[in-house]
This record gives sequence, structure tokens and C-alpha cells, in this order.
Amino acid sequence: MATRNADLLRQPAPGMDAPSRIAFSPDASAITYLWSASGSNVRQLWWHDLRTGERRILAQPPEAAADEASLSPQELLRRQRAHEAALGITDYAWAESSDLLLAVAAGSCLVARSGQVAQAVPALENVQTALISPVGGQIAFVRDGDLHVLSLDGGEPQRLTDDAEPGVFNGLPDFIAAEELDRHTGLWWSADGEGLAWAHVDERRVPPFVITHLGNDGPMTEEHRYPFAGGPNARVSRRVTQISDGARRRAMDVELGMAEGDYLARVVAVPSGGWLVGVLPRDQRSLRWLRVTTDGHAAELWVERGDPWVNLDQHTHALSDGRFVRSTEGSGYRHLEIREPDGRLARRLTTGEWTVASVDHVDERRGEVLFTATAHGVLERHLYVVPIDAPGPVRDPQRLTSERGWHEVVVSRDGERWADTWSTREEAPRIVVRGRAGSAPLEIHEPTATAASLDLTVAELFEVEAADATTQLQAALYRPRRAPGGRRDPRPCVLWVYGGPHSQYVIDAWDATILPLRQALVAAGFAVLVVDNRGTANRGLAFEAAIDRSLGSVEVEDQVAALRALVERGEVDATRVGVTGGSYGGYMTVMCMLRHPELFRAGVASAPVTDWDGYDTAYAERYLGTPAENPDAYGASSALTHAAALRGELLIQHGDLDENVHLRHSGRLIEALHAAGRNADLQLLPGERHLLRSPIELQARLDRAVAHFRATLGADSREEAQAAS
Repeated sequence: MATRNADLLRQPAPGMDAPSRIAFSPDASAITYLWSASGSNVRQLWWHDLRTGERRILAQPPEAAADEASLSPQELLRRQRAHEAALGITDYAWAESSDLLLAVAAGSCLVARSGQVAQAVPALENVQTALISPVGGQIAFVRDGDLHVLSLDGGEPQRLTDDAEPGVFNGLPDFIAAEELDRHTGLWWSADGEGLAWAHVDERRVPPFVITHLGNDGPMTEEHRYPFAGGPNARVSRRVTQISDGARRRAMDVELGMAEGDYLARVVAVPSGGWLVGVLPRDQRSLRWLRVTTDGHAAELWVERGDPWVNLDQHTHALSDGRFVRSTEGSGYRHLEIREPDGRLARRLTTGEWTVASVDHVDERRGEVLFTATAHGVLERHLYVVPIDAPGPVRDPQRLTSERGWHEVVVSRDGERWADTWSTREEAPRIVVRGRAGSAPLEIHEPTATAASLDLTVAELFEVEAADATTQLQAALYRPRRAPGGRRDPRPCVLWVYGGPHSQYVIDAWDATILPLRQALVAAGFAVLVVDNRGTANRGLAFEAAIDRSLGSVEVEDQVAALRALVERGEVDATRVGVTGGSYGGYMTVMCMLRHPELFRAGVASAPVTDWDGYDTAYAERYLGTPAENPDAYGASSALTHAAALRGELLIQHGDLDENVHLRHSGRLIEALHAAGRNADLQLLPGERHLLRSPIELQARLDRAVAHFRATLGADSREEAQAAS
């Protein structure tokens, strides 16, 4: 039986109900994870004994955490920044050198010892974030923007800050850190648990942006401090204090040499004490690394430089002997290196035209780094191992995963075992715990869906030449089914596009098959094409840097080149081509229609950026500089500049509460179109932010998109094709 659109829109999506956030217990005898045994979107924290196979619930979420309508405005916005769709227990972590864990759900905290049922901590209610110390004895938390510490031995929480007010807060990430820098915390313990560092944020200089709730019964607005390109950033400073036996010393500001508008990018605890701190200048062309002690002293160790920018990562690990394992793109591809305690480069660990995707475990006892990478092709991810003290960079590292597909790995503290979650385009994720040579694999979770069982179309993966003929692009084609014996005429085609930096959508993973709009379009009779153009991730810095100082140009030309290649192959009818995408993909949808009106007859743009002067500082300035520095680049990259070129039928879909790509973007485009004698349809999604949550609005958006393409391009649906046979 064919899968209905509503089935693909539910959360979790079919086949995506596997345990997540897997971690090993301290002794590696069990794993913990977030999961719902009933397949619902409300997760509990589970304990899975690897010796007996027994699994049981460690922590149930409070009732309020199971209903999005009950969540606080702050929690709803945090979930947007974290791209978090699941409810219930949303986060948990083991203390690094203890058998205690802390679970968080909708502002409540639960604590458990290894294997025991978690208990709610009454003093930890209505918290915005919480972090257990590495040795497990204390929990630092933020409530109402101020920082506190609670000893688990008893007593009342101690307040560490008292300066929070509207626009000023402690221990939390600012908007830019969470949205653009992939830093979702503002709170860090030292390795010995006797020092605490936090971000102090003052965003009062950032002008407020007002969002109106258009779907409410009564008038209602909300304010956000949104740093627009070229405007002021929040002031972020770093503070530290020393804590011992529940007492604390005076908090100290740390002088990091940050200029106005710079970003506090990374903080990593160092085993010998203090932290390694990464500061990203506003122009993002370098990354300064400093060693900070618990008494507030900071010393610069080294500076990374990028051409044309530095991409941040999460791959920094401090060794017990004072050295650092790092990954950088200094060679043009992200690779591992070793730095001396004083920051000098000791040697590079890996090399080649492939990229390190994650550092999964640094095993000092064995002298190894376990990491995930693209060494066997960008379409898959595999686990590899390389010696820390290799005499020279390794071009062909030892591969530890063998099955085709996309692997994500979590390694135990002792490095003996790892939990391997992987999937392919044909099969949903499965989870297996593996170990060193001679250790039998242990199945934890079997796939709950396949493309065949759900009657889904699996994409054909292929390569196509870029517009400038300098490289090959990865592409995926979803072909609609035809009636047996039917004519094989070229089909109408919809280009499903994202195309922006830090993205990769052509992959051999279940995620590529389960996306609802692609499957709905194929079922409606359209071929669907997906292309990772120049400017996207995991192909090296030069591949990504093709968009430097020019957005919406190279990316569009690569997408068009791929379409024209399919037209030449007889796969696609050049007179019936559409395009759709969301966010950067919404921007690409509009730019495709404006730059190539002769090709694109129709488009559906969801939450499109229409002018980069209306987007945030860190993102827009990384690629275009500031509007004052590069007004021509902003003008050429703006959809508003090219509005008069629209010829096809454009539908814009936008949530009225979108706090990331404001509804103002769509309003500005429609105004520019009207001024040029053009028009577009607008589907307003009331009560929705950038990432849609409501099943009703998700269904409405999908149905309208498919209907728009059927009305403008025409196609025979799967059901019609079957009836014709």
C-alpha cells in the first residue's frame, strides 16, 4: 500500500523512531538513550544492559514536557535553535568522571546514578539550562538569566550572578552563537570541577525586532534582539570563578582581546586545569585560540587562518600531557593535527582530498583517534582510526565500519566498544554495538521501515558536471513510476533545492528517502532532482568558497546545468520545470526563477531570504562582508534587485512568527514584484516559526505545494498511471 503524505509528516517520521543520543555507561556495561517504545514523539531516558539485553526506563518526563503547548516561550525558541522536534526528555549527559547523569526536560532536572531510576531535583525547576560537574558533585544551572550552583550533597542553591535584566543574561548562548556558530551552551565546568566559566551576554545595543502574532484572537507581539547584517552584535564576555566545597570566589572577567562584534566561538576544558578558548573575529577570516586559567589569566597560543573564511568545528580535544588534537581546513580539506601545549603545530595526522566529519574518541591509552570521515566517498560516512603519534599524515586510514551507508558512532570511555547507527537510502536506521577484534556485534535496534515496505521511491545517485566544467557535482534523481508499457516521454520535473553553505543533501542515507515533499511530488507524477552545488559542504574549502562575495549566482548556475543535462538525456521535459526549497532553498527557489525565467515555469519558496541585509550578522557577513563594505555584492545577491525578471508562477509559504527568516522578507519581495508589475501568491502559516511544528500547517503547506505544481506543470499521479494500465 502506498504511503500517504500524512504518514510522512508525522513525528517521528517512518523509520526514524530509533533510539537517539546514545551514550555508554561509565563501565561500558550498558548504553543509555532517548527513545519511545510506543513510537511516539515523547521520549524517555532508557537503560539498556549489554550483558543481559534488559532495557528499562530511567527517567520519565514531567507531563508538561510532553505537550508543546505547555512549553515556555524560552524553551520553544531554544528548540528552534537546536532544530529539535522531539518532546519529553530532550537532553541528558553523564558526568565525565563519575557514575552520575543529569537529564533535562522542559525546565525540570532529574539525576540518577548508574542504572538507577532518576529522581527529580526539586531545587532544579524552571531552569533554562543545567550542567553537571565532571566529578558529579554539583550542578550549575541558569534560572531567569542568572547562574546558580547546587551541591548534590544537600543545601540550597548558591547564586553566582545577580545582574540579569531584559537584554542581559549569564550562562546561555546568544542568538548568533546558537543559530550560526553551533554553540548551544554558555556554561563550562573545568575538568576538575573546581572552576566554572560562563558567557555574560549584553544584547541591549541590538535593536529589538517586533513580531506580531497574526493568528491570535487578541493583539499580541513579541520582541527579539536580532543582529542584522552590518549592525551591532551582542557584547559577549567570558567570566570565571573558582568553586570549592560549595563556596565560590569572586567572579572575574577574562580579557580575551575581543574587538567590538567578535564572537566567543568555542570553549574546551583542559585536563591540567582551565580551558582552551576559541575567539572568532567578526570578519571570520581567522580563529584565535587562548589558554584561560581558573584565576582568569588568558594567553594566546595560536591563530588559525582561513581563505576565504574559517569554518567552525567541534573537533578540539585536550590531551592529559597538555597537547591538543585539532581539525583544521589549512590544507583545503578538514584534517586532524596535533598541537603542542604552547600551540605550536607538532604534526598533521591525516591528509587527502576528503574531510573529517567528527572526532568520536581520543584514546590516550592506545594512542589512537577514532573519527568519522568521507575517505571512501562523500555520499557515505564511515568510522576510521589513526595513531596519535603517526610519523607522518595518513592518507588512507584504517576503516572500522564495513556496511554501505551513513554511519554515526558513539564510543565508550575505554575505547573498547562503539554504538554504530547507520542507514541507507533503502533501509531505515539500525543500531549495533561493536567492539575490538574478536568481539561479537550486538543488535540494539532493527530497522522499522524500508523503502519497499512503505512503497517509497529511492533516488538514483549520479554525478553531473558543474556549470563551469571544473568539477563534478553529486546529484539524486527520483523517477516517477510509469504504467507498464507506457510511453517513456520526458517527465515534468521539480528541482528540490537547498544549495546553501554547510549543507549536503545528496547522501546514501534514510534521510534522503523519507523527506515528505520529494515523495509527494514523485507520487504526483513529477521527477524530482536534488543537486549539491558548489558552495555546499564536505567537498573541501575551495568547493565551498565558490560563493565568496556572491550568493545566488554560482549555486543557481550549477542547478541549471544539472537540469539541462537531464533534458539532454531525455529524462526531463524542459517546458515543464519547477523549483522548490525552504530557507536558503527558498532563496534559491526565487533566484532560480529570476535568473532563469526561460526555464522555471513555477516555484514554491518556503521562508525565503530575499535580501541579505535583512539576515543576521554572522551568516551574511561571512559570505558577503558588511553592507557598507560590499554594497554591490549585497545588491547583486538580493532577490529584490531582480524582481522584474519573474515570469513563472511563484508561491511563497511563510510562518508569521518566523524569528529567523522574518516574514518581512516575503513582504519585501512581494512589494518589489508589485512595483515591477509582477505578482506572487502567499500562503501564510499562522502561529508557525522557521521550523514548522503543527501537523495541520505542515499538511497545509505540503498539499498547497503539490497542488501548485500540478496546476502549473501538470503530471500524471501514480494512481492515474496505475489506472491507465
